[in-house]
Amino acid sequence: MKFLKTMTLVVITAFSCISCNRQQQGEAGNPTLETILNRKSVRDYSAKEISDEAISNLLKAAMAAPSSRDRRPWELLVVSDKSLLQELGGKLRSASMLQKANKAIIVCGDTTLSDNCWFLDCSAVTQNILLAAESMGIGAVWTAVYPYDDRAAIVSEQFQLPGNIKVLAVIPLGYPVEKNTPKDKFDAARIHNNKW
Repeated sequence: MKFLKTMTLVVITAFSCISCNRQQQGEAGNPTLETILNRKSVRDYSAKEISDEAISNLLKAAMAAPSSRDRRPWELLVVSDKSLLQELGGKLRSASMLQKANKAIIVCGDTTLSDNCWFLDCSAVTQNILLAAESMGIGAVWTAVYPYDDRAAIVSEQFQLPGNIKVLAVIPLGYPVEKNTPKDKFDAARIHNNKW
């Protein structure tokens, strides 16, 4: 009986240490870190509709991004028309999942506001959308348009974009068909402390 009590105490202590260690690392109980670590690319979507309120929240999160000299060069095009999603998904091989998507957000930059940093600023916007979508249970994937001229021409022509507007990415959105598991991308070999 004494042995059993001792083993129970050892097991409880071990689990407490693991939990304490995770909290010290900032993973457990930190919703921001949990969202970042759980983000994954989702390419298969159910027919469940994404509400206007959810899209509004994604757009607010997008525009909370930082930008060089606070120029905020981003322009966001929301696509909800299913025929447009089908057509664009057929033309952009890298974004064929648009044909299953419920909606999409196209992240663009205005080069008159930032000619040399627009793609950096819009990358922050894109990441915010992906993280906000993850936190809301919405599946999303970053499909690159920039720096590919052929892809940019397809999107620009489809939506008749002005010449000063450049497309960074198309983000298909939808509720995942199945549970997707995030990849563990942490690689300690890529960390350098105080010297290379």
